[in-house]
Amino acid sequence: MKLLLNYSIFIVCALILSCKNTAQSNSNNKTYIVSKTSEEWKKVLTSEQYYVMRESGTERAFSSELNKNYGMGIYSCVACKTPLFESEHKYNSGTGWPSFDKAIKKNIELDEDYKIGYKRIEIKCNTCGSHLGHLFDDGPPNTTGKRYCINGIALLFFPNK
Repeated sequence: MKLLLNYSIFIVCALILSCKNTAQSNSNNKTYIVSKTSEEWKKVLTSEQYYVMRESGTERAFSSELNKNYGMGIYSCVACKTPLFESEHKYNSGTGWPSFDKAIKKNIELDEDYKIGYKRIEIKCNTCGSHLGHLFDDGPPNTTGKRYCINGIALLFFPNK
């Protein structure tokens, strides 16, 4: 009986280890227009920006000045300056992070993220691959119903002239 139990545990472990998660492999092989080594990114980003944008971290809720910014303009990627969101699509989600109900689609990339044990939709900059935040289906029902929950530290705001 003990031999059968050990054999069963071995088989289960072998099956788990042999499974390949293909959900995230597609974007890992993508070549971005702006591509830098880790050392090069560390020279152009602060340590906090690097943690969020290159290591898929999350800034502390309510820590970004952009969370309460409602000026008219464009929100762009800190790392490569690609325009990502228009101010007319920003709203107060109450979550503590800048939130938008619509993105500039061609400038973002959506990817499946299982880093915390379940599926989420990760938002990345389509130009440099930097992690921006996550997409949720709990946005304003009278518009898109989407919430692009973005780390403010990953954004630059360019006001309209």
